[in-house]
Amino acid sequence: MPAKIVLTGAAGLLGQNLLKRLDVPGNEIVAIDKHVAKMKVLRRYHPGVEAICADISQPGEWEEALACADVLIIGQAQIGGLDYAEFDRNNIEATVRLIDAAKRHDIEYIVHISSSVVNSMAVDFYTETKKAQEALVAACDIPQIVLRPTLMFGWFDRKHMGWLSRFMKKSPVFPVPGDGRYLRQPLYVADFAAIIDAAIQKRMTGTYNITGQERIDYIDLMRAVKRATKARSAIVRVPYWSFWLMLKSYGLLGRNPPFTIKQLKALITPDIFEVIDWPGIFGVRATPLQQALDETFGDPTYSQVALEF
Repeated sequence: MPAKIVLTGAAGLLGQNLLKRLDVPGNEIVAIDKHVAKMKVLRRYHPGVEAICADISQPGEWEEALACADVLIIGQAQIGGLDYAEFDRNNIEATVRLIDAAKRHDIEYIVHISSSVVNSMAVDFYTETKKAQEALVAACDIPQIVLRPTLMFGWFDRKHMGWLSRFMKKSPVFPVPGDGRYLRQPLYVADFAAIIDAAIQKRMTGTYNITGQERIDYIDLMRAVKRATKARSAIVRVPYWSFWLMLKSYGLLGRNPPFTIKQLKALITPDIFEVIDWPGIFGVRATPLQQALDETFGDPTYSQVALEF
């Protein structure tokens, strides 16, 4: 069903992959993101999309882009960093302003990209502000679906496995904290994009935990990444506190490090997220993990794209 779809956080990992799914004849897509360099990448790969570079935590002309829109996908999120104000601005203030604009323009349907961290035992800036963001959307009276993905990977991944894979290919040694036996449930972003597309087509409502179907320990996941990238780096276990000190030192050298002490704590937090039958619910086939990694790191075009931090 053709629709006008507005997507925020459009230039990141999910946004770039989602546009590949939604940018089809009949749909009118408006992509909004504040990151100038990443928006240049978006325009290069999605020339038919209306791309608006704007900070949605601030009032501006971007609000008028919601006029006559059928669907709003709330995808912006501050994921990493050391400054709480950035999380508050991008995850909470921006969402307040976005919902207000959606109400003024009579948006019919919202897809909110929440996160599995709202069910996590971790306590950090990302977790707490994502909980607050989800509550803001839930309080809105516009028909909506809330999707809570686990850690995603795929093309255009600037952090997480994207950054780790690039580090692995450059460094002769790849350190893993402790014994590396930390359960992960990674989600292939192409599968998640298909879920969002299905939800829009069916106008599904409710809240769904979208968890990767395969469980794997962190160290084994890194071994799978090594196979997919053909990296030669030696995977070496490092005592937790030595790893912590390395991150602490690295964090002092940069304002926005790709991996922080808080993320290290989240890594070792023993969370097990609910696995529902989302393939059956949404009619989307789950891509086997190693196949998904091979597609992520083996594509001659998109695997070479590294978005800026």
